[in-house]
Amino acid sequence: MALRKNINGFVSNLIGKPIFKKVVIIESDDWGTIRMSSKKAFESLKKKGYPVDHCSYNKSDALESNQDLENLFEVLNNIKGNDGNPAVMTANNIVANPDFEKIKDSNFQEYYFEPFTETLKRYPKHDNVMELYQQGINAGLVMPQFHGREHLNVTRWMNALRNNAKAEKDAFDNNVFSPKISQSKGYPNEYMDALDFNSKSELIFQEKSIIEGLDLFEKIWGFRSKSFIAPCYIWHSDLEMTLSTNGVKYFQGLVNQLQPKDGDGFEYKKIYHYQGQKNKHGQRYFIRNAFFEPTIEPDFDWESDCLRRIKIAFSLKKPAIISSHRLNYIGFLNPSNRESNLKRLQNLLFQIKKTWPEVQFMSTDQLGLLYDT
Repeated sequence: MALRKNINGFVSNLIGKPIFKKVVIIESDDWGTIRMSSKKAFESLKKKGYPVDHCSYNKSDALESNQDLENLFEVLNNIKGNDGNPAVMTANNIVANPDFEKIKDSNFQEYYFEPFTETLKRYPKHDNVMELYQQGINAGLVMPQFHGREHLNVTRWMNALRNNAKAEKDAFDNNVFSPKISQSKGYPNEYMDALDFNSKSELIFQEKSIIEGLDLFEKIWGFRSKSFIAPCYIWHSDLEMTLSTNGVKYFQGLVNQLQPKDGDGFEYKKIYHYQGQKNKHGQRYFIRNAFFEPTIEPDFDWESDCLRRIKIAFSLKKPAIISSHRLNYIGFLNPSNRESNLKRLQNLLFQIKKTWPEVQFMSTDQLGLLYDT
């Protein structure tokens, strides 16, 4: 098993443009989106029989709070690269959430969304989030990038609501759109796959959502996003021109892109990408080749596995791009989740620095500039 892991690690890092610096990038998805709206919502759905307690995301993931950001930034700032810059997290931002009240007022006939900055205003411990983000950006601790307008397959979700689907309506009543119904419906992504489709005709809606999302990203943050990570790693290549013309130069992702097939839905073509690969629009693909997800599997030795993968990447003169989702650092619903994982993150960063004193930490857009020079 260990040999197979090492072989797979070497193969995934073998192809692509080499770089001659030891660079670590931490890419973290889902910042800004609703997952579980509150403890009350969690208990309500659990009481109704939905297995929300079987899902790490629904147990621990929520809109980031003041303390979530304060504690995370403290850990990142404790570790400096050999250039003096601190560890930085690329925070992939969902810029909007469903406007539940307006959707309900339309009798579920129309979809409405609101900027995540408006969603923050309704949460009890989130009044300083945007100021903290700005402080983190100024200090080089965080760099927001675009993850989508919403982390939601609007077309499928609205169709379910219009058809009065009980599970979706129960979740909706709790300001949640992912009620953990996958066991009964065979839909593992639970409406989170924003750019999946049943028919290519849906690409028109998706293009509109991307353009609106990127414009909203600029309005919120004051700059255009240079990179994009598709929710659930699912997107059709036809969308790449829209992303390119709206400023996106780099794709974050895994080795395989899942491209929806035109048909009945939930069928995909796998498209292989390699580190730094360019497409016909001149955009580059960056491949995540290390992982740190302790909330998903708390007993797994993520630190050792991550260090092993970084060693392989560096040996083949590739950047180490660590995937580490937001849920690992959120304590709004479950403070112990944040506390235990930040200790593990601090240990991981310390071990990286100790093993490779010459390491530099970069955000994804900075990696893109390094590859383009």
